[in-house]
Amino acid sequence: MTTTPAPETRIVDEWRVACDGGEGALGHPRVWLQIPQDRGWVECPYCDAKIIHRDFEGEV
Repeated sequence: MTTTPAPETRIVDEWRVACDGGEGALGHPRVWLQIPQDRGWVECPYCDAKIIHRDFEGEV
């Protein structure tokens, strides 16, 4: 049985962030994501990274 590694989690200070997969040529196209201020986090549609605003750290 194989397990899939957990997606990356990043804590950020901005409500609008960019994600490119972070792996240079092995990443994905850069996308801009808006973190909803009522939820405090967003997931990248390409790499499933969870991006959490610092105000919500520890709550998500």
